Amino acid sequence: MPLYKSLVLNSQTIVKIWKITESKDFFSEKLVLEPESLERVNGMKSELHQRGFLSVRMLLAEFGYVDEDLVYDAFGKPHLKDGKHISITHSYIFSAVVVSSREVGVDIEKQREKIIKIAPKFIGYETTYLSENDPTLIQKLTWIWCIKESLYKLYATPGMVFKKHFLVLPFGTASNSTSAWIIEKNQKTKYKAIFMEFEGFGCAITTPEI
Repeated sequence: MPLYKSLVLNSQTIVKIWKITESKDFFSEKLVLEPESLERVNGMKSELHQRGFLSVRMLLAEFGYVDEDLVYDAFGKPHLKDGKHISITHSYIFSAVVVSSREVGVDIEKQREKIIKIAPKFIGYETTYLSENDPTLIQKLTWIWCIKESLYKLYATPGMVFKKHFLVLPFGTASNSTSAWIIEKNQKTKYKAIFMEFEGFGCAITTPEI
């Protein structure tokens, strides 16, 4: 299908989301890939991952970019040659690209019950406002994971630990934003997190809070 969502978060930041229903051949016929990208996608064992990779290139085209405009640093963080900031994610049938004039991170995750079991590995402070009896616990944990993952992508620094270095302030299910902190070497930096839900998936976008 075509573009699933296009959101203008502010004058500096735009997010575009693709719902992946097309075949690999559909994408391959429409895209021109750099040799490195072609080698990378052909090396993926899962067709789901291949289609996720290719759908991201379709989203780049929605922004007016081509595969050649995207480069990766040693940490694996994507960059655009024109100097704008970019963040990329794909999960199962959805992919997203955010382009901004500021640092930015994005993540999409499918809401699944197993996140309750792994929660102790990525939440610390957040236990002060979460309850295991909360019927929206899976939804909230998914958003917290997405926020921390998007911060991890934004900061792109080796050695960062979700439970130790990232902190998400309380939020309600009726809201769509909160604040989050990156804490490292006794320094704290505040970020704004915008989150949403669609078709059983959670999504979060983080940018520096002014």
